[in-house]
Amino acid sequence: MIEILYNSLVAAATISTPILLAALGGAINRQGGIVNIGLEGKMLAGAFAAVVVSWQTGSVVLAVLAAMLAGALVALPFSLLVTRLGANEIIVGFGLNIVVAGLLGYLLPVVFDVFGTLAPADLARLPRITIPVVDGIPIIGRVLSGRDPVTYLAWLTIPLTAWFLYRTRWGLRLRASGADREAAEAAGIRALRWRDASSVVAGIFAGLAGAQLAIGVVALFSTTMTGGRGFIALAAFYFGAARPWPTAAAAFLFGFFDAAQVRLQGFGVPVQLVQTLPYVVVVIVLTAVAIARHRQEMEAVPA
Repeated sequence: MIEILYNSLVAAATISTPILLAALGGAINRQGGIVNIGLEGKMLAGAFAAVVVSWQTGSVVLAVLAAMLAGALVALPFSLLVTRLGANEIIVGFGLNIVVAGLLGYLLPVVFDVFGTLAPADLARLPRITIPVVDGIPIIGRVLSGRDPVTYLAWLTIPLTAWFLYRTRWGLRLRASGADREAAEAAGIRALRWRDASSVVAGIFAGLAGAQLAIGVVALFSTTMTGGRGFIALAAFYFGAARPWPTAAAAFLFGFFDAAQVRLQGFGVPVQLVQTLPYVVVVIVLTAVAIARHRQEMEAVPA
């Protein structure tokens, strides 16, 4: 069992990256005043762009940039519908996920003559980086070394996101726009632009998450490849109250259980039951958070 836990931890260092990136993007968007339900669609768009560009150019750098651009392009109309036309962000987010999955599912047979999955044989993948000295450290070495560049970038974005939100003027304006639009505009802040900008940033993060999943983990594109990770990312930033460090902790937790379910399948546990493990953990965590917040609200009410 200890070996399973350790191997799950090693695998989670990479598997949790798409959840972490999407969750941090969603946290920034939430700080800007929008609950982003469309992270799944943005991840799919990024994954598709990464696979196609990597396949056609052989450059993982261009593939990653294309994925980030694809996520941003998908995010902008989502945001404009919410901020400028007053559409419900939940409905728009769900609709975006459906439209992106349906459009890409249509393009695969029409353009590439494949159904459901695009797996080019000569697809350029993200390299693995071995860190000297750290690689030789027992236990810790396998966790920290041998990851792809996007994984290391994802780890770096945690303190950078915290610094941006709480230590910069831009972060203050973004949070002010999300907290109270009217008050922000009275102070001379263009709240709607900041909300749109936060949505675009969330799209960039989600597109990058899709690229890491497509050319860093599985080396293919499938219309079902995200497997609900966008919604798990939503749960992560909800758990973390849209704060970078708690959000990252939740993303790693969910990634760990995602990795664990793969390894538990070889121990006689029914596959169908084991595959539900990450989602059961999400439900348990969200339930615990809701109960804790309800108790805090009840304690704050004067007797």
